[in-house]
Amino acid sequence: MEIIRIPQIMQDITRTYIMHNKTIGFVPTMGALHEGHLSLVKMARAENEITVVSIYVNPTQFGPAEDLSQYPRNIEGDTEKLTGEGVDILFLPVGSLMYPDAFSTRVEVEGLSRRLCGLYRPGHFSGVATVVTKLFNLVRPVRAYFGQKDFQQTVIIKQMVKDLDMGIDIVVCPTIREEDGLAMSSRNLYLTREQRAAAAIIYKCLTEASEAMKSGIIKVAELKELMGKRLASESLVSEIQYCSAYNPDTLDELEQIGNETLLAIALKIGETRLIDNILVAAGQ
Repeated sequence: MEIIRIPQIMQDITRTYIMHNKTIGFVPTMGALHEGHLSLVKMARAENEITVVSIYVNPTQFGPAEDLSQYPRNIEGDTEKLTGEGVDILFLPVGSLMYPDAFSTRVEVEGLSRRLCGLYRPGHFSGVATVVTKLFNLVRPVRAYFGQKDFQQTVIIKQMVKDLDMGIDIVVCPTIREEDGLAMSSRNLYLTREQRAAAAIIYKCLTEASEAMKSGIIKVAELKELMGKRLASESLVSEIQYCSAYNPDTLDELEQIGNETLLAIALKIGETRLIDNILVAAGQ
């Protein structure tokens, strides 16, 4: 596996691959890799001739009071995992080259970025869109792979790719879960043992809400109340930011259950913010 740190070198190498008609699959990450990330890598390898993974803890998507300095980092362990998966290139960009002193451009997908998590993390999705645009320009993938757990992020990136004519296929892969249903996330490392056990309430709530839909609850207000009460029953949940049913295309909260419904939750256990979601099709 080749490790590249200089953005210009990354761009030069991918340009050579493109000239030789090699398809590039790309998995952008912030590291602290787990099986969820590796499932994206496996899909990228299966569908492309060249697989590139980036690890970059992007400062522009963290707010002033967020966990940039504490975000888990394990480059040595991550490198070993990616070598084992047969990745061709690991891109570890130097921060000062990604955002030099004169850097003054931001990418923003309006509307979508201000819903759900955007209400609680102002500027976050602009930081995501900006760094992903830069990474796409450097790696030049045919396909890029993201996990469904970050559903809002995938909707925003798809819209950005469409609006800016990037010609990249955004592949959304299923959420990988622990045995008790908790979505795998690098931030799970912040949880104490007691908090980790409590976090299982998130997926339990989503599955119970899905079952309630199937049993005939079609008013979102009722569903939202049910979800809120279930989450509040866990004493270690310190804040519920949102829990309801949403349109999976627009991310608007629904008034009535549609043909396909996004059930989504964001909450805090202690100081750790966790998100999860499931898609529910009508009649299933």
